Amino acid sequence: MDQKARAGSIPESLNPRGYNNLVDAFKRMASDYSKRTAFTSFGYEMSYAELDRLSDAFAVYLQQETDLQPGDRIAIQLPNLNQYPVALFGALKAGLIVVNTNPLYTPRELENQFNDSGAKALVVYKGVAHNVDKIIANTGIKYVFTTQIADLHPTLKRVLINTVVKYVKKMEPPYHLPQALELRDVLNQKGGQRPNLMQSQPADIAVLQYTGGTTGVSKGAMLTHANLLSNFLQGVKLISDADKHWAEKVVAPLPLYHIYAFTITMAVLELGGNNILIANPRDIPGFIKELRKHAISAFIGLNTLFVAICNHKDSSEIDFSHLKVTLSGGMALTLDAATAWEKLTGCQVLEAYGLTETSPAVAMNPPKNIRVGTIGPPVAETDVKIIGADGQALPTGEPGELCVKGPQVMLGYWQREQATASCFTDDGYFITGDVAILEPDGYLRIVDRAKDMINVSGFNVYPNEVEDIVTQHPEVIECAAIGEPDPHSGEVVKLFVVTRNEVSTEEIRAWCKERLTPYKVPKLVEFTDDLPKSNVGKVLRRMLRSEKPV
Repeated sequence: MDQKARAGSIPESLNPRGYNNLVDAFKRMASDYSKRTAFTSFGYEMSYAELDRLSDAFAVYLQQETDLQPGDRIAIQLPNLNQYPVALFGALKAGLIVVNTNPLYTPRELENQFNDSGAKALVVYKGVAHNVDKIIANTGIKYVFTTQIADLHPTLKRVLINTVVKYVKKMEPPYHLPQALELRDVLNQKGGQRPNLMQSQPADIAVLQYTGGTTGVSKGAMLTHANLLSNFLQGVKLISDADKHWAEKVVAPLPLYHIYAFTITMAVLELGGNNILIANPRDIPGFIKELRKHAISAFIGLNTLFVAICNHKDSSEIDFSHLKVTLSGGMALTLDAATAWEKLTGCQVLEAYGLTETSPAVAMNPPKNIRVGTIGPPVAETDVKIIGADGQALPTGEPGELCVKGPQVMLGYWQREQATASCFTDDGYFITGDVAILEPDGYLRIVDRAKDMINVSGFNVYPNEVEDIVTQHPEVIECAAIGEPDPHSGEVVKLFVVTRNEVSTEEIRAWCKERLTPYKVPKLVEFTDDLPKSNVGKVLRRMLRSEKPV
């Protein structure tokens, strides 16, 4: 089966309800769970029925009041607000392709993404609309819909929250977009009307999900309806086998425009759960204050978030007694973080692994058989192989590049045929760029990114291994290892460390010498107040590599 056929195929074993596209799935969810809460944002609970009604209204406006056609691209540039799913499902109902856009992007990044995707419409949060103002004339965007934080709240609360955000906290810099329409007005105008639902095919593109650009120019992964349906159903199948009630109240602190949170959210909706949206998870005190309001059943996070919560003085005030599942993805989970989280919450962390190009999940620990330090076996209907530098498959237990084949693997990169061809093997496996080991029982262990590997006198050093050891030091909060050029050994290990209390370089190196082979011991240690991170909290080693050596 070629990649185009695979990216448009949903295995019957995953799809007992016979979904053809994401709208099919959502309409069934809205029917089955109409009175339940689908999303909670800033205290407002939006039901499945309301989400269906509001997204219908948006779809109607797109169809009746614009010249947008099925297959056209619409960018959604929103933080975690209830407006995000409204815009998402409204766009999909109208047959449009969604371009997920980071609200923190600079004007240059916005211009590049809008032009690369050919976006003709944009839904944007007013707090970042000033950046759009700077570049919109250089793009093909014709329609702009703006929204404020509390636009879907009841009148009194809406006016109060939006006024405070704009005038007291001054979080809405001035902008000039005369063509912009208020999303709230658009929804009110078409309220109660039903759109002409576009019957998207499984092989049709649903989302253009841009990679973070950490390996070069950001590229748009073409994720089809079949890709996204298959992947959230793969997750539902695995986690629900252990506990069907895990999705009752799920904390979604990671941004919905990121593929990790996007797909998990769909899985929660499939089970009739409530996604509790956190607009700014970097505000740990505010985050903890919100967590104290809910009896959460699942927590979707990543290593840096677990560390931040566990190290906060108020973390013990959170009620974790209902917590059934903790899922970790997006970056490597350290043993120290996993141990601290289980001690705080009583819930073991279930580590998974994925990429933008795989919608994202490739492998996941089964909830009843979690093995810390692994990413579990491949999810259902997914094949993997480990290859060496010559492209040949390696035996079990040998580290090599992880390659994936499954219904969740993208169609390819948007308008980049050469880049697409270069990331697939001749037999159709996607080459992940991650070094992994396939263990005899089928569990996978990620060693590191191939590009992050450090070469010390011909020996391979994987940063994840060094970081995992150092974070076990009682005074270390987090750290990151990179390769530093060296005239004698080619590279040496350089370590950036964030500590609770003052620690010496000699103490850190002595800790490592007791636990690591000599060539893996950091030669250079730099203490810092924090580490550079992406918008979802992943440590950006590439930014550390740009720093001058101490």
